[in-house]
Amino acid sequence: MEPGSWPSEHSDALRDYFLKGMSYAEIGREINARFGTAYTRNAVVGRARRLGLAAPARMKSPSIVPAFPGEPCLFPPRPPALQSWSVPPKSAMKLAAPVKLRCVGIKPRLISLLELAPGDCRYPYGGDKDGEEITFCGHPRTSGSSYCTPHFHLTRGPGSTSARVAGPLVLRLVSAA
Repeated sequence: MEPGSWPSEHSDALRDYFLKGMSYAEIGREINARFGTAYTRNAVVGRARRLGLAAPARMKSPSIVPAFPGEPCLFPPRPPALQSWSVPPKSAMKLAAPVKLRCVGIKPRLISLLELAPGDCRYPYGGDKDGEEITFCGHPRTSGSSYCTPHFHLTRGPGSTSARVAGPLVLRLVSAA
């Protein structure tokens, strides 16, 4: 690995070669041959940027559109405008419909974390705004769950009928036909 700072004669050689219009790879090969170093192309690019040298102008390809026979092509055709990929489509800019939140028909006790007992529902309320205190439901919870029955069903979605099965789950192996 090369040291982080180049000797001044290496930097001077880089400037000279750069002003001659050589590519970064060619500059690296010349400096390595001249000084017995092992700079990579990327090391040369990085040093050139730190020295404030601009990247060499890229050569444009000649136009592939043929001119009419006997007429010189004075102006090359303009390339088509590229679509900007950073701008989202207009359909993505429409406002979304507000989400209807599900609610349960119980009045929470709104107790703090320090007041929660081992058998209390731990469904949180508040904390949406900066500095707003978070409180908890506090109603008796369902066995095998951290929540009371209404909050358990709220968190599991429709179709949930009970809390987790108490006890170990027994699996049976069956033969596949």
